Amino acid sequence: MTALPPLYLASGNSHKVRELQDLADHDGLSLRIHSALDLGGMPEVVEDTGTFVGNARKKAHALHVAAPAGSWVMADDSGICVDALNGAPGVESAYFAGAEGDDDANLQKLVEVMHEVPADARGAHYVCVLLLLTADGGAQVFEGFCHGRLHRVPRGSGGFGYDPLFIPDGYEDTFGILSLETKQELSHRAAAWRRFSSWAAAKAG
Repeated sequence: MTALPPLYLASGNSHKVRELQDLADHDGLSLRIHSALDLGGMPEVVEDTGTFVGNARKKAHALHVAAPAGSWVMADDSGICVDALNGAPGVESAYFAGAEGDDDANLQKLVEVMHEVPADARGAHYVCVLLLLTADGGAQVFEGFCHGRLHRVPRGSGGFGYDPLFIPDGYEDTFGILSLETKQELSHRAAAWRRFSSWAAAKAG
């Protein structure tokens, strides 16, 4: 299998880099994933496009200008979309309770706004968009989804963000309770990665 170009992730989150590297290794991809910190840090990006793809594209292009020639740059944008809220918080998931982007405050606000919503109307889904800029600046988009419903109160301390409230289809526990292995199998990010992985494996031959 041909080695793939080095990939720079448009994020300074070392946990996210490790997560994607583990996924790449699991899939047998000859791919090395680097943090934006390896390029001096992630440039400030105003995520104002109103779409997951648009926000991911802005982040990828912001880092692409600093990436070494011949490398790939990947950005992700993700969030939770609630049926009863007409898809909100959606692209504003990280800032649902305010500009500070506090996970606990965001989770508590969702609990509050959904307080009166009955069990049969609490559907929701996670969305992840992975946008890859190849060495020539061409873009590839890979989307992943995880459908489920919202519990009335947070349960469990695992995961992050809205995970303690989200129950994936086919399960009775939230992502806050389910094992990391189960979440990685079901998650929207894992689903998007599998689409990317198939594409990259074909590139590598």
